[in-house]
Amino acid sequence: MDCSPFELNGAVIRPGTRETMLIPVSRRYSAGEVSLPVCVVHGRKPGPRLFVCAALHGDEINGVEIIRRVLKRNLVKNLRGTLIAVPVVNVYGFVAQTRYLPDRRDLNRCFPGSAKGSLAARLANTFMAEIVKKSTHGIDLHTGSLHRSNLPQVRASLEYPGTEELAQSFGAPVIMDAALREGSLRESVQKLGIPMIVYEAGEALRFDEIAIRGGVKGVLSVMRDLEMLPAVKSRRRRVEPFVAHGSTWVRAPESGILVTRLKLGARVRKDQELGIMSDPLGNEEIPVCSPTDGVLIGQTNLPLMNEGDALFHIAVFERIEPVADEVDFFQDAFDPSQ
Repeated sequence: MDCSPFELNGAVIRPGTRETMLIPVSRRYSAGEVSLPVCVVHGRKPGPRLFVCAALHGDEINGVEIIRRVLKRNLVKNLRGTLIAVPVVNVYGFVAQTRYLPDRRDLNRCFPGSAKGSLAARLANTFMAEIVKKSTHGIDLHTGSLHRSNLPQVRASLEYPGTEELAQSFGAPVIMDAALREGSLRESVQKLGIPMIVYEAGEALRFDEIAIRGGVKGVLSVMRDLEMLPAVKSRRRRVEPFVAHGSTWVRAPESGILVTRLKLGARVRKDQELGIMSDPLGNEEIPVCSPTDGVLIGQTNLPLMNEGDALFHIAVFERIEPVADEVDFFQDAFDPSQ
């Protein structure tokens, strides 16, 4: 059974073809247009319609490279269904190398948007109408914010049908069972009954090769488990994700300079010293301790901290040893030096 043509933004993509297009979003005050770059890979046979997007926050660029590498694969020949790839959603922020839109709004708090609202609301509305509502599944690619790194992890609301299967398929070592945030893309997509996950890995404005390689493998693994791509035989075992149902941020007890030797993925124990806060003269050193057992899934990369700043993000599991071992396995598997 052959697939029907796929329509997007007035264009008709025939089965077994691949098309790139620009979806108009708005006009600049300099008279030029701002458009969403989109690549549609439409298979010869019917199947799921998966959207994969990145740079919802304009400075989170690992996902842009993940999508570029996925699209370099010769997918058309064996694809069932449709891949809708949007490597840069927040075009404004991407060009300016910033998280936000020109109106200082966070696009990921403006969904589902409005055709007559703010610039962020209009962009969100366009993305929902042209991309999301024509999809059956979704993957949103993110990184940590500026000066903050995230361990490769999937965030999803596992209570929604089909979502846990996507999260397990992606193959990140940690799955955060995360509540939906008002105004987020994930909330709006889930309200439509479309399973969706978020992949978080690395730091804003930096390429992280382990995070990128793991992300490419994750997207392709989801496509294979959805039967969009043929299964492949591999002697290497898959990463076994572990679900965390809670996490906590450790914040700076005082302003000062943070000194730590911890790396992402480290296992930590309750009351363990994670680092110290010191003044520039070293006259006073205040230990920063963990409030719980867990695995380090996020941390600041900037040592200059104000009182209350977020330092370490610790995910909580029933048993931390197997999680930490799986994190090590993931990092070794995608380490380019191995």
